[in-house]
Order: sequence, then C-alpha cells, then structure tokens
Amino acid sequence: MRTRHFGPLGPVPVLGLGTWNMERDDRTSAIAAIRRAIELGMTHIDTAELYGRGKVEQLVGEAIAGLRDRVFLASKVMPSNATFDGTLRACEASLKRLGTDHLDLYLLHWRGETPLGETFRAFEQLKAQGKIRAWGVSNFDDADLDEALRASGPGSIACNQVLYHLGERTIEHRVIPWCTEHGVAVVAYSPLGATGGFPRSRPLEAIAKRIGATPRQVALAFLAQRAFVIPKSSSPSHVDELAREIELDAAAIAELEAAFPLAPWRGLPSL
Repeated sequence: MRTRHFGPLGPVPVLGLGTWNMERDDRTSAIAAIRRAIELGMTHIDTAELYGRGKVEQLVGEAIAGLRDRVFLASKVMPSNATFDGTLRACEASLKRLGTDHLDLYLLHWRGETPLGETFRAFEQLKAQGKIRAWGVSNFDDADLDEALRASGPGSIACNQVLYHLGERTIEHRVIPWCTEHGVAVVAYSPLGATGGFPRSRPLEAIAKRIGATPRQVALAFLAQRAFVIPKSSSPSHVDELAREIELDAAAIAELEAAFPLAPWRGLPSL
C-alpha cells in the first residue's frame, strides 16, 4: 500500500478506512471489513466519539484487538467536550472504548465555542503523557487554520480532515495550498460522496472501463493525488475493491477535471 509523509508522524498509508455511521451496519460484517482493511494495508482507521455516541469506537476496539500494533488509529473530540479538562476526559473515554492505551492521532472534530488554545493545551498534555502521538483539526478553512497556527505554533498541527470528493473540490482553492505550505497533511472524509451519494458521470465510467478499474477506484486515485483518503465501508468485499490502487495518466486526470469542475470558492461546506 502506497504511503505518504503525514505531518510529524512519518509515512502513513494514503488509503485508510472511515467508520462514520458504522453503528447502523451489521456488526459482524463491519468488524470483518475493518480487519480486512488492515490485512490489505489500509491501516489508517478513523473514528470519533460522536459516531454512534461511542458505539463505533467500541466496535473499532473489538475489530483491532490483537492488531493494534499494525493500526494508525485516529479519533476525535466533539467541540462540546473540547475544554481543557473536557478534552482530557473525552480522550480517556475514547481510549477505554477502543481498548488501547494511546491514539496515533486525535482531532478536534470542528470548531466550537472553546478557545482553540485551550483545546490545544490539552492535546499537548496528552502528548506529553503518551496518550496521543499527534493531534490535528477537522473541518477548518484557511482562516481557521491561520488562527490554529497562531494558537499552537509551527509544526504542531499534524493534519486537517475535511470533506473532499469529486463533486466537492472546494478545499483545492485555499485549504490544500495552506496545508501544503505549512506541512499539514490533508485527510479527505466521504471521498466517495456525502449525503448525495457517489457522484457518477459518463466520463468517469468511460475512464474506469478504459483502464480496467471501477469508478470508485478512479475517484479515489484522483483525490489521492492531493490527500489521504478514508472511504467508509462495512463490507469486506467492498474493502477489497477500495484497496486496489491504480494510477491515472494525465489524460484521465484532465477528463475528470473537466467532468467535475472546481466551483468558485465560497468557503467550506457547512456541517
């Protein structure tokens, strides 16, 4: 599985696995899908205390039991819990549900009322205690990132996790350039589409047929040029599809750029 430098954490697989809404899926299949992803090298497993109100973290904990040393494990604190003391408590609760003594990555899920510096101070304490290896943010635009940088200093923010798929390329305007300049990894959630489902088009289908791939594989390859991608799946067979990495030539990239044009910057999509 191809890797890329991830902020201060060194190489991490470009393809990982998201777990949003996994509490709604068949538990046995979901656990099997996570284990299959790890087997295939999609070892970046992303979750959050928000997902199923902790139920997904428990599911992930069951899935990675005995495999923890192979997993790059990420979770997130909700803004409502992101005070200094609240962040420490939330992390402890996540660790307990996940059955581990540390997270590789801990994120602020989105901005709330708590000053960023207070949350980041808690993150730094958790790092010093060995309970997290690194921390980052999620759903931050370039102005938010500027403020986060002022509050934390250079080299502290490992990543920014944001919505990014063929039909929603807004982050290419300002967020990706900011992250590239400051050495911050970009992680794409819902890379196969959000509430509207997987974005399809005739050019996408044609490219997939031409290169002997599936449309989802083509979409992930396009996004993976600029970001780590964490598609969600609760099906082992679907994980097999997602894990197949393909290369896109310049012609295919140009066709996708034309089929899914970059819209004018209007800020990040609202949550």
